[in-house]
Amino acid sequence: MAEPVQTPQASFPPRIFSGIQPSGGLTLGNYLGALKRFVEKQEEGIETIYCMVDMHAITVWQEPEKLRQQTREGAAAFIAAGIDPARSILFNQSQVTAHVELGWIFNCIARMGWMSRMTQFKDKAGKNSENVSLGLFAYPSLMAADILAYKATHVPVGEDQKQHLELTRDIAIKFNNDYGVNFFPVVEPVIEGAATRVMSLRDGTKKMSKSDPSDQSRINLTDDADTIAKKIRKAKTDPEPLPDTLDGLKDRPEARNLVNIYAALAGHTPEQVIRDYAGAQFGTFKPALADLAVAKLEPITLEMNRLMQDPAEIDRILGQGADRADAIARPIVDQVYDIVGMIRSRRG
Repeated sequence: MAEPVQTPQASFPPRIFSGIQPSGGLTLGNYLGALKRFVEKQEEGIETIYCMVDMHAITVWQEPEKLRQQTREGAAAFIAAGIDPARSILFNQSQVTAHVELGWIFNCIARMGWMSRMTQFKDKAGKNSENVSLGLFAYPSLMAADILAYKATHVPVGEDQKQHLELTRDIAIKFNNDYGVNFFPVVEPVIEGAATRVMSLRDGTKKMSKSDPSDQSRINLTDDADTIAKKIRKAKTDPEPLPDTLDGLKDRPEARNLVNIYAALAGHTPEQVIRDYAGAQFGTFKPALADLAVAKLEPITLEMNRLMQDPAEIDRILGQGADRADAIARPIVDQVYDIVGMIRSRRG
């Protein structure tokens, strides 16, 4: 084994990568926690690569046609939210084989102990861990490959993905150390914004989720303006007015959630929202939030609907994105094969 190698981040040009599972039913939480932030990163002038991770999706059973539909819907949401396929790279994971090739290399770098500590696997598998797919257990190493196939330096992630990003960092460091190279960057998480974790409209202690039995718990990106407004007006709150400081929301999760949502939609801080609405009753605050949510989300819904009328165009955009992604990832994975010691015939 080679001597440990330090990995100076300055040697890697900044590049952002992030992926989202095409699981369907995108919500306000997906928009504020991911899509809106992706668009903001696109505007910063850093190279941005965004991926529909359809291979991650099949770690649990997916009906094939539904998976295709949901992948297109996810891509439509990216574009409708403001991702420009000419400025960012937008594609679906399965079209770029470098992901699974590097994923296998990383399966051999990662340690069983590391994988066993992944809390998300424990949460998803529950008491049925002997019967879930091997892919569900091993997919964090594929996630690492998604990122490092592009030598991405920064990844916007939600709180629930921080542990997987730590694993990506561990894999990059171990690969560099094992082979005595300064090849992979040690990626940095990007966790920012007022509503990186949007909570249920019915229970402020639970994350907004498409799997919640109550449709009133979430705002779907496919909801029309009237539905959005009604859901916000019916959102659970408490009888107290909004306080004049954030500390006053400490034990009021539903109120804090609505303030965070307003702040994220408006591009303000929660402190600014509290200053603007200190002392206001929810009879005043909710209609203002409903108007803001409709103004921000209705154009996205309408554009998603328009895009979904032309699936061939979405497929064309994803295909072009895959070609651009492959042009970056293929040479990187070829270099990995050389570093690891693989003999390959150079055809084509």
